[in-house]
Amino acid sequence: MVRAIVVRESGSAVEEVGEEFLDGDGGLVVDVRFSDLNYKDAMALTGRPGVVRKHPLVAGIDLVGTIAESDSPRFAPGDWVMLNGAGLSETEHGGYATRARISSEYAVTLPEGLSPEQAAALGTAGYTAALAVLRILSENIMPEDGPVLVTGATGGVGSTAVQLLSNAGYVVYATTGRVDELGEFLRGLGADEIIDRSTLEEAGRPLQKAIYSAVVDSVGGVTLANAIAQTKKDGVVAACGLAGSHELPSTVMPFILRGVTLAGIDSVWASLDDRADAWRILARGLDLGKLDEMTQRVTLDELHGAAEEMMAGKRHGRTLVTI
Repeated sequence: MVRAIVVRESGSAVEEVGEEFLDGDGGLVVDVRFSDLNYKDAMALTGRPGVVRKHPLVAGIDLVGTIAESDSPRFAPGDWVMLNGAGLSETEHGGYATRARISSEYAVTLPEGLSPEQAAALGTAGYTAALAVLRILSENIMPEDGPVLVTGATGGVGSTAVQLLSNAGYVVYATTGRVDELGEFLRGLGADEIIDRSTLEEAGRPLQKAIYSAVVDSVGGVTLANAIAQTKKDGVVAACGLAGSHELPSTVMPFILRGVTLAGIDSVWASLDDRADAWRILARGLDLGKLDEMTQRVTLDELHGAAEEMMAGKRHGRTLVTI
C-alpha cells in the first residue's frame, strides 16, 4: 500500500491506496523520502483552484527519493533522483506519497554538494530562484549596475534569491509585509535594504524613479507593475510567481522607453539542461548552514496545518516534508 495525500473534488486527505492507483506511463518507480511545501502546494491542499487539474490526484509538486525500478539508462535502482514540476500535482501524481511513478524526461540526479534533505527543502522554490538569477546573469546585469529587488522575499523563491544574489556580490533590496518581525531574518540572508511591501501595492505611474538593475518577482499584480516601472534602462525583471495576483496592470512605456526586459521564468517545464544548471548554482551559491537554519520539518499528517499557515502568511523560509 502507498500512503499519500490525495486531492479529490471533495477535498484532500492522507489516504492509503494500492500501488495500481499510481497509474501513468512513467518508467521510474521511486521510493519517495522527502518533499517540500510550496505556495502551489498550499493552494492545492487548501482547496484553492488553479493547481490540480484532474481528480483524484496525489499532491506535491516536488519529490526526492531513491529509484526502485528504472527503464532509463540514466538511472539505476538505488540512485537518488529528484523531480520538480513537470506536471506533478497538476496532471500527474505528485510527491506527497511513499512511492511515485514518474517519467525520466525531466528527472535529475541529486546534485553534488547537497544532501537529499537540502535538495528537497529547496525544491521548486529554490530551483525557480536559481533560474531567475541565471536569467539575470544571461542579460549581463552585473553587481556594479545597481541594486536588485526581490519581492516576496520571505517566501521560498524570494529567500533563496536573496541568498544567491547576495553571495554573488549584488546589493539586494528585499520586500516583506512584516518588516519589524522579519527584517533581521532577511538581513541574515544577505539583504542590504528591507522595504515594506505596502509601498509597492498601490498603483503608481507607468514610469517611476529608476532604481533597480534587475528584479526577481514572485508576487505579480500591482507589485510587479511598480517593480517594472522602477527598473533602470536595459534592466531585466524575472517574473516567476503570482502570490499576489496573476494580472499585470502595466503599460508598454518601461519596455519602449527604457528597454526593460520582462523575462518569464518557467520552472514547470524547464529543460533538463536548465534544471541541471539551476541545481549547480544552488549547490555552489548558497550558505547551506543558513538553509538548514531556515528549514522547518513536517510530516504528511502535519502538512494541511502548515499549508493553512502558508496561505495566511504565517510561514516563512523552507518547509521540508519527511515522507
